[in-house]
Amino acid sequence: TYTTDTNSREENRKTIENLYRLSVDIKKIRRVKEWVLLQEVAYVQEVASILQEMGADQPAIASIVERCPEAILCSPAEVNSQRALWQLACQKESQLIKLIEQFPESFFTTGYHENQKANILFFQELGLKNNIITRFLTSAPSIFHSPVEKNKNVIETLQRSYLSLGGSDANMKIWIMKLLSQNPFILLNTSTAIQENLEFLQKSGFTDQEVLQLLSKLKGFIFQLTPTTMQKSVLFSKDVFKCTDEELKQLVLKCPALLYYSVPVLEERLEGLLKEGISMAQIRETPMVLELTTQIVQYRIKKLSALGYNIKSGNLENLNGTKKDFEVNCGKIQSKKERPIFNPVAPLNIQD
Repeated sequence: TYTTDTNSREENRKTIENLYRLSVDIKKIRRVKEWVLLQEVAYVQEVASILQEMGADQPAIASIVERCPEAILCSPAEVNSQRALWQLACQKESQLIKLIEQFPESFFTTGYHENQKANILFFQELGLKNNIITRFLTSAPSIFHSPVEKNKNVIETLQRSYLSLGGSDANMKIWIMKLLSQNPFILLNTSTAIQENLEFLQKSGFTDQEVLQLLSKLKGFIFQLTPTTMQKSVLFSKDVFKCTDEELKQLVLKCPALLYYSVPVLEERLEGLLKEGISMAQIRETPMVLELTTQIVQYRIKKLSALGYNIKSGNLENLNGTKKDFEVNCGKIQSKKERPIFNPVAPLNIQD
């Protein structure tokens, strides 16, 4: 255990000297994690030589230590066992060192060794490709800290739920893989929470097929909600759109964000759209615009106005979609604007 108390303690001179030799910006470490420099035991040279052996050059080693100073507190044995662990999913050392350079904090969190190993092997058994497991290790390391039994439990609950909602055995594996690769954090939920959220959707009048549709559209983020927050969002939408339960259901299927975003977020986005002169009827027709932040909406409306497109009387579909979708829509409006009007009576200028 390390103390993070920086009062009445002196920096470890040997640590400072070793860091200078590596051209590490010590001021940066003092600013963010000075307590690392106070520890009596540090392994600067040992950690640096392991990283060098793996293919990192001096600037890369300095960058790793500046961004994750705790790396120098890991013993060579801990670093080597972490290296062996990550190589279960990423065999190429040249690739592994690039990952460590990009995500040093994920790599140098060296506790939970047994859990990490068991979870990597479990994900491989499940059929996840190594590049997906590697992505989890770097961007969602917390899912490896749980005991493997907990992750197995969540996966089994998802499998059972999928089958009980009418999904087929043949498609179940693909569905689980897709859900996990889109949102690995679903594994941080409890089986009970997953069950409660599915029951809420069924009680809200969605058919099993529609619940499956919502799960896929929301990429599993639905499990990070609670029945209470979903209920509040649903009631808010029903009130502002002045619609029946069936109409509301259709709106949610069109735009699952109505279920996912909290009331304050929906309120702010609606207000932003109405301020731009967009009507409630237009939003109801194309509710997906509520997936866009107010800043994105303002930027897009300005761009469309510059092209001579009046959003107040036009279709909100042109405002919608990803950045790429929007650029395509703008391109279409631009080319329509530039296209000359064909006059069928004008003589054709044809040369012999």
